[in-house]
Amino acid sequence: MKKWIATAPLVVSLLLLLVLGTQGWSQSQPLSFGVIVWRSPILTAEFWNPILRYVSERGGVPLQLKVAPTGPEHTAMVRRGELHFLYSNHNFIKENEESGYRVFARPKEDAGTGEIVVLKDSPIRSLADLEGKEVVFPHTAAFFGYHLPMDALLRKGIQVKPHFAGNQEGAMGQLKAGRAVAAGVNAEVMRAFAQRENVAYRVVWSSDKYLSLALSSLPSVPPETVKAVREAFLKMADDPEGAKVLASSAAVLKQAAPLRFIASKDSDFDNMRRFYRTTLVKVELQ
Repeated sequence: MKKWIATAPLVVSLLLLLVLGTQGWSQSQPLSFGVIVWRSPILTAEFWNPILRYVSERGGVPLQLKVAPTGPEHTAMVRRGELHFLYSNHNFIKENEESGYRVFARPKEDAGTGEIVVLKDSPIRSLADLEGKEVVFPHTAAFFGYHLPMDALLRKGIQVKPHFAGNQEGAMGQLKAGRAVAAGVNAEVMRAFAQRENVAYRVVWSSDKYLSLALSSLPSVPPETVKAVREAFLKMADDPEGAKVLASSAAVLKQAAPLRFIASKDSDFDNMRRFYRTTLVKVELQ
């Protein structure tokens, strides 16, 4: 299958390092914080580095932002247990469950949906109209942007020509440029992208609702370390300085509202796990 890779300078292979403000931490090994690939590495860094700096200072645990070049590579890192902390949903993939990541928090937000979208003036009106057409997706490991939309197409027997853009906003950019007639997307990310890039679009199909992402930790991380990081995330929005950081990060993406993290547990994501056990989509792993 043909692949379209989002055009960003060699940053797609970078390891994004969080600059820590306490001298004592420079002598200790920071713990890795892996973030799912939804946007460009530059936007990801601009959004997450201030948040992780705050959490590191408040929790006393040095964190280092780590972003894989692609979704499948992020999936592989999760499967191998290479990341101490996650902001992701790739740990719910059936093949990754043995890594044992444990959910401790999530964003306070409504459950999200996957969508298949077209430009507003497109003649495409239904899934059936996509038969034989080119549809762009983020990558083969994207839950909202690929697994949910492709599962819906397969269950209806609709064959499309899939292309992959590298990340969520890469797929949206390909749709905007007219390189595909439709795109599989995360509904929330699509709304923010459309507002920022002035894109008029229509939703052709929408999935059931699923909680989107979770903050999780590797079982080998000491409980007291997880507790410190968890508490820093949970209290962040209620602290004036933390709220300011969250608002500033939200402005980078033009989000309607800043993130607010709440306590969560593994069972909150059981419907996502059930989907992965029954989906018709082959989950491609590195």
